[in-house]
Amino acid sequence: MKIKFLLKSSPLLVLSLFILGIYSTMAVAGSGAESITVFAAASTTNAITEIGKMFSEQNKVEFIPSFASSSTLAKQIENQAPANLYISANYKWMDYLKEKKIINNSSRFDLLSNRIVLIVPADSSIKKIDIKANFDLSKLLGNGYLSMGDPDHVPAGIYGKQSLENLGVWDSIKDKVARSKDVRAALMLVERGESPLGIIYVTDAAITKKVRIVGTFPEESHSSILYSVALVAGKETPAALDFMKFLKTQEAKSIFEKYGFTVLQN
Repeated sequence: MKIKFLLKSSPLLVLSLFILGIYSTMAVAGSGAESITVFAAASTTNAITEIGKMFSEQNKVEFIPSFASSSTLAKQIENQAPANLYISANYKWMDYLKEKKIINNSSRFDLLSNRIVLIVPADSSIKKIDIKANFDLSKLLGNGYLSMGDPDHVPAGIYGKQSLENLGVWDSIKDKVARSKDVRAALMLVERGESPLGIIYVTDAAITKKVRIVGTFPEESHSSILYSVALVAGKETPAALDFMKFLKTQEAKSIFEKYGFTVLQN
């Protein structure tokens, strides 16, 4: 009765509620706008965020990124996380999803390559390290720990361990490793000065002034660092297909190169 009275006694209120109803309807309709969810390796955070923003603005599509280690993301996708597209920092985890028939393998392609480097805090007294067979990494660490992605599942850590094994160094430092959940976490430990040395991608070193590169690992000492992309099976929406195409454009290439990646597709 109170509502009826107000409506009857206030034409302006009636008009206001009518307009409000129109906007509410528009909002509900807008909430169903097309979107794309991209699960991408942590090392691509800055580049993919920027590319996603550009794609979203140009295509009026909601862009939803999720960044973590490739292994964590693969497990989440396996457990039916709502991803449309997966960008992995190594073949192991993309192949893992392929074997389980979770990705659309016909859509898969290699997009980027990267390098792993040895870093120190910006104020470290270490200037340069010659990364070669049997270099004394243990002595350089002293009582500290080497920060790196967990070599059991984080791609950057896997590459780092491969290199150190091939250089004959791993056994001397394997008990002095601070294992991080992803490469960005490994970077953070060195930024804070909690680790005197760390192994990360050159692209991660490029985003901060809190660390310095003191050595680059020989490419022949580890597997090729390749980032592959694929659609998640059953999630091949028009927006996802468009984003895959956008990753190969000159606009996207320029952003990837700005962050230090080598682009394999354009």
